Amino acid sequence: MKTETATFAAGCFWGVEELYRTTPGVLSTQVGYTGGRMKNPSYQDVCTDETGHAEAVQITFDPKKVSYEALLDVFWRAHDPTQVNRQGLNFGNHYRSVIGYHSEKQRKVAEASKKKEQKRFDKPIATAIQKAGAFYPAEEYHQKFFMKRNVKFTGVC
Repeated sequence: MKTETATFAAGCFWGVEELYRTTPGVLSTQVGYTGGRMKNPSYQDVCTDETGHAEAVQITFDPKKVSYEALLDVFWRAHDPTQVNRQGLNFGNHYRSVIGYHSEKQRKVAEASKKKEQKRFDKPIATAIQKAGAFYPAEEYHQKFFMKRNVKFTGVC
């Protein structure tokens, strides 16, 4: 089976992971940190807002079962992409909105999707679209946070 990887940062990674974990065609999810200057940062490092990392979810998916476009639809509805360095009560640059593309095709699809989604908002979308860089898995206690605690995700982290 041929799989693809997608990386999305949309605020608190716990809820975003849960949305993707339960999306048909998504084979695996992992929360972590991307886009920063430090190798192997810890959650405490990232929360200082000094490492430059964003909380993100890296997804492995089967493109025959779920399209990248469908994953982008989940992304746009998972958060308010017009907010800069925050989502709801969570604030800091590690909560910024980012699409990390893994191929030129993903970049083009993401840019077209962002342009389409902008029509839904009065404010400009703040989401950055950038080449996916190093991804550092978060600590084990962050992985599959809601599933491990048998808690239903309500849209709030």
